[in-house]
Amino acid sequence: MVKSFIKWCNSSAQEEGYTQYQRMLSTLSQCEFSMGKTLLVHDMNLREMENYEKIYNDIESSIAAAHEKIAECKKQILQAKRIRKNRQEYDALAKVIQHHPDRHATLKQLDTLGEELQQLSQTKQNVEDKLELRRKQFHVLLNTIHELQQTLENDEKRAEESQDSQMDTQNP
Repeated sequence: MVKSFIKWCNSSAQEEGYTQYQRMLSTLSQCEFSMGKTLLVHDMNLREMENYEKIYNDIESSIAAAHEKIAECKKQILQAKRIRKNRQEYDALAKVIQHHPDRHATLKQLDTLGEELQQLSQTKQNVEDKLELRRKQFHVLLNTIHELQQTLENDEKRAEESQDSQMDTQNP
């Protein structure tokens, strides 16, 4: 541009000066166009950087939200596992409970067994009383037999003595 300006200043012919003048204007116009274009590209780059910054912030917030959602899902999974474990334990306990009769039936059975036990205790007491009575009767019987034996032995001794005394009296 400076060279063109110096040539234009040094030009002696008017036509040559006009041509140089037109070239300088053309060059200035190209420079202005390039400057305008560069300015527009610069503005566009700034807007793109702002846009990328916005997108970056959106992505960061999305990532943070995803991390929060993942943490929440992990909590839900742990809770679901706990609930599943509890249900399995409840099912196992329910199966065990199913094998046993219900409370009403058990109480009824206990009452029945209690009554039966009371009846058996009464029967046992009756049998023991009867056994004691039979022992006493047997003891009385044995005593009577012993007394009868004593009486018979005494009678035999007396009979022998009386025979002996009769024999003695007959045999002098």
